[in-house]
Amino acid sequence: MQTEISCRPASSVARVTLQAGESITCEVGAMIAMSPDLTVETSSRKKGGSGGLVAGLKRMFAGENFFLNHFTAHAPDQELILGPGLMGDVVSHRLNGGSLIVQGSSWLASDPAIELDATFQGLGKALFSGESVFWVRCTGVGDVLLSSFGAIYEVQVDGQYVVDTGHIVAFEDTLQFEMGKAASSLLGSFLGGEGLVCKFNGRGKLYCQSHNPPSFGKLLGPMLKPRQA
Repeated sequence: MQTEISCRPASSVARVTLQAGESITCEVGAMIAMSPDLTVETSSRKKGGSGGLVAGLKRMFAGENFFLNHFTAHAPDQELILGPGLMGDVVSHRLNGGSLIVQGSSWLASDPAIELDATFQGLGKALFSGESVFWVRCTGVGDVLLSSFGAIYEVQVDGQYVVDTGHIVAFEDTLQFEMGKAASSLLGSFLGGEGLVCKFNGRGKLYCQSHNPPSFGKLLGPMLKPRQA
């Protein structure tokens, strides 16, 4: 499987080339176009694996769809074009063991060998970080495609790194984060417009997005006309 990211960073799409017999698992609705010798199977479980109802419900709690789409090539050089629901970026992350923790709605696709599960990040972190209570945990060996709102930038954390809440896309499980205030005092943090931040510690890769949907929604909402009854 080969992946090329086009139209970066504001309207990114992933062009995936599959050889005969190769497959990829995708978020429902991510397919933009595909070659004729590709077939799609919709299931709540990993391709060729178990999971079913419980796995689907876990993904829903993490902000993903209950179902998964499995695309399989039946001829050489079959192309599949994938795109996220929001205007933004797409990156490819290679997993060689370990886990990648992904915010809900940022998982776009992955190798069928990758296990998808939900992980609980803690109620306190969820309430104050603006993220979901559950995140998607990707484990195994293979490629994972991530999407965002706005551009994605990658940080190799070695020690500590601070991210504004709502801007986390994914991070390796060798990293941990805790909530904290941006300024020295809580009042100063909120008066300065920064509020609470996520403080990462450890060594590992972190993906952040340049924008976030809640902030965009707050700016856009007052400009929208009331819906007519």
